[in-house]
Amino acid sequence: MLEKKSEEKQAKKLLENKNMRKKQALILFLNQISKEDVPLVGGKNASLGEMYSKLSRKGINVPFGFCLTSKAYFYYLKANGIDKKLKELFKDLNISDIKKLKQIGKEARNLILKADFPKDLEKKILKSYQKLNQFYQTKDLEVAVRSSATAEDLPSASFAGQHETYLNVKGEKELLLAIKKCFASLFNDRAIVYREEKGFSHFKVGLSVGVQKMVRSDLASSGVMFTLDTETGFDKVVLINSIFGVGEMIVKGRVVPDTFYVFKETLKENFRPIIVKNLGRKTRKYVFKKEGGLKEVKVPLKDQKRFSLEDDEVLTLAKWAMEIEKHYGRAQDIEWAKDGKEGKLYIVQSRPETVHSLKKRSFIYREYQIKTKKAPILTGIAVGDKIGEGRVHVIKDVSKISEFKKGEVLVTRMTDPDWVSIFPLASAIITQEGGPTCHAAIVSRELGIPCIVGVKDVLKVLKTGDYVTVDCTQGREGRIFLGKVDYKVKEYDLKKIPKLRTKIMLNVGVPETSFRLSFLPNDGVGLAREEFIIAQKIKIHPLALYHFRKLKNKKLKKKIEALTFGYKDKRKFYIDKLAEGIAQIAAAFYPKKVIVRFSDFKTNEYRNLIGGELFEEKEENPMIGWRGAARYYDEKFRPAFEMEIEAIKKVRDVFGLKNVAVMVPFCRTPEEGRKVLKILEEKGLKQGKDGLEVYVMCEIPSNVILVEKFLDIFDGMSIGSNDLTQLTLGIDRDNAKIAHIGNEKNEAVKEEIKKVIEVCRRRKKYLGICGDAPSSFPDFAQFLFDLKIPSMSLSPDAVLKIIATLISSSA
Repeated sequence: MLEKKSEEKQAKKLLENKNMRKKQALILFLNQISKEDVPLVGGKNASLGEMYSKLSRKGINVPFGFCLTSKAYFYYLKANGIDKKLKELFKDLNISDIKKLKQIGKEARNLILKADFPKDLEKKILKSYQKLNQFYQTKDLEVAVRSSATAEDLPSASFAGQHETYLNVKGEKELLLAIKKCFASLFNDRAIVYREEKGFSHFKVGLSVGVQKMVRSDLASSGVMFTLDTETGFDKVVLINSIFGVGEMIVKGRVVPDTFYVFKETLKENFRPIIVKNLGRKTRKYVFKKEGGLKEVKVPLKDQKRFSLEDDEVLTLAKWAMEIEKHYGRAQDIEWAKDGKEGKLYIVQSRPETVHSLKKRSFIYREYQIKTKKAPILTGIAVGDKIGEGRVHVIKDVSKISEFKKGEVLVTRMTDPDWVSIFPLASAIITQEGGPTCHAAIVSRELGIPCIVGVKDVLKVLKTGDYVTVDCTQGREGRIFLGKVDYKVKEYDLKKIPKLRTKIMLNVGVPETSFRLSFLPNDGVGLAREEFIIAQKIKIHPLALYHFRKLKNKKLKKKIEALTFGYKDKRKFYIDKLAEGIAQIAAAFYPKKVIVRFSDFKTNEYRNLIGGELFEEKEENPMIGWRGAARYYDEKFRPAFEMEIEAIKKVRDVFGLKNVAVMVPFCRTPEEGRKVLKILEEKGLKQGKDGLEVYVMCEIPSNVILVEKFLDIFDGMSIGSNDLTQLTLGIDRDNAKIAHIGNEKNEAVKEEIKKVIEVCRRRKKYLGICGDAPSSFPDFAQFLFDLKIPSMSLSPDAVLKIIATLISSSA
């Protein structure tokens, strides 16, 4: 027993000695570093060491390297007497005085750059570099030299982009210079401001420098990924941004990257759920210069037309992201790169996500609402979901930022970390270039500032002094209005909302809003409209895509080519984009039911799509014309319907989103219903298979009169109160002259609805209502509730209002 205690004591002492030696080390290799070593090597390098040591065994590739510890940094300062000079220099610091700030920053950096390495430290650096060369069996290995501050990449402060990174550094001389530059970057103007704002000491924060093998992404691709949606905080997806060449181009916002969303829940089940796949505008890229460093070159047109990642690579990265998130136990912001020589993917950085993951789960839901018929003068990529307004201040060069005033709207080509001091002053930010993860987007997101990036020609259109309203409430599309546009902000306390006996579902059309809407109290989606996806994401008549090669109009073909950039098979474009739109909604509400209605455009609406006039005749009354089920089995339109079926199959079978049910609109007779069900089965979408439910809209008096017969073949119904009202009362709902005659609250309509509720409840079939009536009229919602309708599908802006009405009535 005494012998065992002695062994334990000896082992403990050895560990303490090892830790003591580690704390005093000037240089450590990644396999010696863990996440506990932030005080020694900073957040960035501690994370790299942790991943190299713990996650490489799980197949996650991390380039090997070594780190100069913060001890080395402080040793460098002390050996040159810089530490005392810095304290003297910073006595006069006032970050509000930008001129003084710049002067102090420049002097601090010069002190570090002009000093010499202590001989023993220089020797250790070069010896470590030689070991790294031996590890990779090469000479003068190209390395990435990255700064990692001891107060960086913490859960409470990201410090992202505050300090410098030097890529493609070759040889001993260039390595030593790059390390000095990293040390000096601790006193970049932006880093000084950030430390002051976050309350960190300028003299206690140390800087570690990581030296890693350089991944040859200049020959392939690179990018960033997040383990949640950066706009909404929706945490069931991995967001991946990708470009050709070295990843610095994304941070600088010089290009719009390819964007991928991967759904975590079904990825775990080995499905392939790339639910969003958008081709970016990758016109430029960074590649290696022979002598070291980077140069910017043009991306060939053939590469611009293709994605910078294969689907298998997207899925691999998403799996790695989930593994890293699981390891750290929180959402992550990850940098990755693909080596073009080896064909291998690498993780080159992972840090805590510092915007949404820091927020305590708030039960206050804030909704910005803007109502205007005014057309925006410009559009771009929205960041966040807020609205901002103010006078435009165009600043084309960072040297002019001291002219910017609080409350103005910053308009510029793009931003980088040197602009950070201006952000807290801005009411909104607009950039001409950049994507969702460029510098302007990242910082605006963190600070909660409305921002629109990638706004083409904004510098030509907007002038200093213009008054604008910046709207980020419409999903991914950001809108800029000239002048003041009225809007309001509503606050809802979600904590106080109890469950009701009637399920409250949502009507959702725009996929880009679905992640945000999923935070509302809901029991799923009672109506997901394909029309919005087709009109906004696809824009082209399905038959124009199906018959593309036969089209004779060259101008039309050119227009379609521009919109289907990167797709040779135009039919596949339709299927993919429709599937992605549906999947985004289905993933947002998974595993709750999402009912997708097949297309219900009327003839005049189909004509408005690009190429539509070639396939659609003019009808006197499209409202009761060739629409809904009648189209699907028509030989002329059937190819388009079969593409819709392919899209649903992709959502359910490839993406694994089995929570999707389908619904047939405007089905006039049971015979029509049988024809549609037969086509579905022939094309592999069989009712009942893998739990597939097929519903029918109840929106024609015949659906009510023959309700029993419709329920014999369908799994349930959803009441379309708008069409049911106009067809029951003989009112054209587009004709304002006769609108006064009646609405959904008419007694005849209510009697029809009462009958359908009674029959569906008796036969234990699904029943909901997706028309506007319960959203528009609280008393109508009360009428349905009193009849014990199983579910109501409401417009998102009416959900909380109607729930409140129903709660108060049943209290």
